[in-house]
Amino acid sequence: MIRFRACRIVFAGIAVLGIVPVLFSNFLFARGDSRNDTGGWTTVATVPLPGPPGRFDYQSLDPRTGYLYIAGMGSDSLLVFNTRKNHLVADLPGFPHAHGVLVLPELHRAYVTVSPEGHFRKGHLAVVDTDSFRTIAMIPTGLHPDGLDRDPSTRRLFVSNEWGKSLTVIDLRTNHAIGTVPLGGEVGNTRLDPSTGQIVSLVQSTGDLVEINPATLKIVRRIPLPCEWPHSLYILVRPHRAFVGCEKDARLLSVNLDNEKISPRLSTGGKPDVLTWDPEDRRLFVASESGIVSVYREQAGTLSEISHRFLGKAAHTILFDPGNRLLYLPLENSGGRPVLRILDWREDGPGPVKSVVPGQSPSP
Repeated sequence: MIRFRACRIVFAGIAVLGIVPVLFSNFLFARGDSRNDTGGWTTVATVPLPGPPGRFDYQSLDPRTGYLYIAGMGSDSLLVFNTRKNHLVADLPGFPHAHGVLVLPELHRAYVTVSPEGHFRKGHLAVVDTDSFRTIAMIPTGLHPDGLDRDPSTRRLFVSNEWGKSLTVIDLRTNHAIGTVPLGGEVGNTRLDPSTGQIVSLVQSTGDLVEINPATLKIVRRIPLPCEWPHSLYILVRPHRAFVGCEKDARLLSVNLDNEKISPRLSTGGKPDVLTWDPEDRRLFVASESGIVSVYREQAGTLSEISHRFLGKAAHTILFDPGNRLLYLPLENSGGRPVLRILDWREDGPGPVKSVVPGQSPSP
């Protein structure tokens, strides 16, 4: 039986949201690397999260409801946060070492990769009903499942088995694993390329970008990357590019998927992890384990550095919401507890200081 944890958040008055984040953020943002920094961050709110300090991993937004799903890797949980009313909806237990999370609104499902500790214990893909928040299936995967994405044409979902050196293929109609694709090395993130319909995975230990046909499950192309341990990935449709974060040498690549040319490598914070994209202003945000979040401008497929700023210890997961144009940055330990920092970023510098009354939506 699935238990629901208490998810009431006690705020110590509106001043906590309005004053404390400003003072705290001024301290944080003064630290770290700010080379080429032509932009500015504004803290909209800092929301306490339940439990002791613990790591977070990927996030996924349901635009239908405004619910943000956050993998609570350190607390073995899945958090559900309402971005329209700015409060925590649910703290769901039973997701050991949660990594990847993907919401499919049309199916009313969230998919979460869970991986018990140990190199010899296979993980699972948890399937969550987003109407009831009940886990309705636990599908076996390979060792240490991490990133995931789906192909709508075949109605299949692909899970990166990082230590298993493979992809597990899930039939979304039956919630059963129907195949495994060996990739020959430890697997980083996996994404669908909407331009070609191919599944794209990063093979960390060989330094390759690999394309897989989702129908035949055959590898159709490998692109060697000048990159140590390619881990994070974002696919841009126009122009046709793959943005790749290189974990061990703290670099960012822009790979032309039409001709395989690679733009000069750009620097990131140490151990870059999650990438998120602002489609309107064409900005790429890269969060890193070092706590530095980097911002890049995209023009004709080429990235240029705009900002590098320390935002908090282990700030390695970030999500941009195109609806309210805000960024969500869960931090494992801020003042002795986990928090969700809601941020605004502007290239021309910080905007006016904002505060959010509990129960109201942040203004864009």
